[in-house]
Amino acid sequence: MYSQKASVSSGVSQFDNLLGGLLIGDNVIWYDDAGSLASLFCLNFIRESKEQRKAIIYVSFDRSPKTVIEELGPLAENQQLTLLDCFTYGKGDGSEVFSRFYEKVSSQQPCKIIKMEEPSKPAQVMDAIYNLHQTLEGDVRLVFESLTGMQELWGGEEKILKFYSRSCPRLYELDTIAYWVIEKGAHSNRLRASINHIAQVAVELNLNRGKSSLTVLKADKRNPEILDKPQGYWTSGLDANFESAAGTARRSDLGLRMKDLRKKKGMSQKELAGYVGVTPSTISQIESSTIYPSIPALFKIGEVLGVEISAFFQNPVGVERPVFSGEGVAVNFPDLPKGSIQGWQLSPLDFEGKAEPFLLEIEPNKKLPGHFFTHKGEEMGYLLEGELKTVINNNAYTVKAGETIYLKVDNPAEWTNTGSDTARLLWVKIK
Repeated sequence: MYSQKASVSSGVSQFDNLLGGLLIGDNVIWYDDAGSLASLFCLNFIRESKEQRKAIIYVSFDRSPKTVIEELGPLAENQQLTLLDCFTYGKGDGSEVFSRFYEKVSSQQPCKIIKMEEPSKPAQVMDAIYNLHQTLEGDVRLVFESLTGMQELWGGEEKILKFYSRSCPRLYELDTIAYWVIEKGAHSNRLRASINHIAQVAVELNLNRGKSSLTVLKADKRNPEILDKPQGYWTSGLDANFESAAGTARRSDLGLRMKDLRKKKGMSQKELAGYVGVTPSTISQIESSTIYPSIPALFKIGEVLGVEISAFFQNPVGVERPVFSGEGVAVNFPDLPKGSIQGWQLSPLDFEGKAEPFLLEIEPNKKLPGHFFTHKGEEMGYLLEGELKTVINNNAYTVKAGETIYLKVDNPAEWTNTGSDTARLLWVKIK
């Protein structure tokens, strides 16, 4: 008897609401009009997989391991992540500038990195993926970057189609979820039609006059009414907000509000579930709007996140509230060593202005192997006490009390408190 495979979150709540969630076994093809739009959805998928403690295989043809890890940021700090490097001896042509990475950096990475010696041979790439899969447990997640890069290395669409048509059915039977990225205008209509026929889900991402839109072209076992209807969306950091939900989603989408507040507090689904007394799966289903919490559970969630339950239903607090009392809301830093940093958000978690202020304390003689936040916008800080050293774009800087640091593009690769006193830093994220 046929049974429906389990539904899981993509990491983007409003996409889950549109699609009905991802199904175990899905091969999701992303047609990227601009070459950069799919990244947001891939990063959220990887972040969600990390929170669910699922094994992830990232197959890269277009970018070096160093570049991929830099984009992933804290998401690369994951022992369940494996990067299959098809670039260094593919498009990188074995150049010393790329192979040097394995001498200096790769051994320090928590994630596993596998270098393909002959990525130009599709059969060897396929064998490497399946041999790796055999060592992993549960429903494994995969990200292929990208089919276009594979074609450029292998030459011709026939090899791409052969690889894809053989891989998708097998990955479906192995209970994986796979994201495949392809440049929208780089391939023939014949190839696109063949790919769509095999995939369970096909999504088109477009950019027109600065406006992004998402269109579901195919979605097996879902509501056909969602197909071929462009959904405008805009991004803020790793958040994607759909126009169809504007004005109503923030009032009525309890799951989305809860997820936003949890992430602002720096808390994983597993941590929140432990405090509330439910399973991580329950939290995931609430955030993807698959189920709704009981009233006692909702009160407990609000208590843990430090907000009134009205925050899950009403519009975010605007700038009409000019003064905030209290010491701020404690936030977690799950991607940084425990005990190395403490922080408080000085505005309420449900406040949505153009800036988010924090008070950060870094303990003496502590080194942070990354930045405080995953944030795409500008940031600035004022050091109240102590002295800090930081590395930005391979350059070292010393920040002393009374000095200001401003970040426009590059995030620090590390922070170090070399002194004997706690460093206190006023930090502001600018949206």
